[in-house]
Amino acid sequence: MARQNENIFNLRLREWLGVPAYSARVAQFPKAEDPASPTLNEPWRKLSWGEKQKSLKYVQEYKPEQDDIRYLRVLLYGPVGAGKSSFINSVSNVLRDRITTPALASATTSDKSFTKKYETHKFYKGRGSSKTFYPLVFNDIMGLEDGTDRGVHADDIKLALRGHVKEDHKFNPVAPLTQDDPGYNPTPSADDKVHVLVCVMSANTPQMKSSVLEKMKSVRETASDLGIPQMAMMTHIDEACGETEKDLRNVYKSKYLRKKMKDFSAAVGIPMNCIFPVKNYSEEIDLNDDIDALILSALRKMVDFGDDFIEKI
Repeated sequence: MARQNENIFNLRLREWLGVPAYSARVAQFPKAEDPASPTLNEPWRKLSWGEKQKSLKYVQEYKPEQDDIRYLRVLLYGPVGAGKSSFINSVSNVLRDRITTPALASATTSDKSFTKKYETHKFYKGRGSSKTFYPLVFNDIMGLEDGTDRGVHADDIKLALRGHVKEDHKFNPVAPLTQDDPGYNPTPSADDKVHVLVCVMSANTPQMKSSVLEKMKSVRETASDLGIPQMAMMTHIDEACGETEKDLRNVYKSKYLRKKMKDFSAAVGIPMNCIFPVKNYSEEIDLNDDIDALILSALRKMVDFGDDFIEKI
């Protein structure tokens, strides 16, 4: 009887306070995921899609604090056809606010690397006589290929990490760079050394070859020994996932892309929070804020990780 009277009292109190008799707590639980759906109900990673200018300003205003370092140097490496050169062009587009092509890129899929030499890509800031460069540069490198005597040697990438590869050195798939070669830099400065190592892989690749994975792991071990921060970029996300192709903002809802990132993380050892899906500019003739948002999200972390490393040098 006491329990019944308590329930009646609570019911009358709710009526007097204007509170519904039955709580809507059930509605607060997240909607059950549909196993058959290619997307999650909510994105598993948050991204501020409408804050392009804030992120752009953050990257554009960055400057290394060390007097002997003019540029934060990012080295891109990865399998052939992953989109390394296209990513450099996409970064240039975002920073210069227009479509640009500083890095030659191939529009065809091939098992042979389009990039043949070691090249530093700088990004113009301003125009005319006041033109300078942003203190952020990217080094493009020949792609990794399956098997031996094909693509860039892992040892050449390791030398590049330490700043021993000269500008415009042409890679030789048969013979890695040695101290006797004209392309070898015997006395690299702090500016020549790599500050962030970024692996670029395609979300559209069914499975990475075991020999390529071994080369990547070898490079990662050397970078870890040197204390160089490491990230990964997952490209071609629109080609790999129909939901993302329809709406780029589905990128962090896509079950396929999330699994692809997890599989790559497990295979190479790069943590999930250091892997960033991006879409490179390819067929577009004008800038797109959603494409830029993903690129800037990755760029901000490159700047943060690289600056932390420079502070320790």
